[in-house]
Amino acid sequence: QEHVAESGGGLVQAGGSLRLSCAASRNIFTFANIDWYRQARGIERDWVATSTPRGIADYAESVKGRFTISRDTARDTVHLQMDSLKPEDTAVYFCESRWNGYDYWGQGTQVTVSS
Repeated sequence: QEHVAESGGGLVQAGGSLRLSCAASRNIFTFANIDWYRQARGIERDWVATSTPRGIADYAESVKGRFTISRDTARDTVHLQMDSLKPEDTAVYFCESRWNGYDYWGQGTQVTVSS
């Protein structure tokens, strides 16, 4: 069964780091882009980063230079390393992938950055 599922997140002080993980089913990991989105309270969901099956990364301007997306081929997992975190990075983070005509979303994981 196809799926994506996040883990990681938590509470960190400004300037700190966190790593999120998105475990995917084999087909999704092998053939589809995997994206990270985030949604702060009362704000629409925003795209954060993308990893292609070939490992090409792309980032929103707001996180470029601070976040790094990578693929762990041994575990079919995409990681989002978040450094130099700011209070405005506080949000629920979701991973998502579109495969075979369907959108797959994880349940989301909370990231809170205190000032």
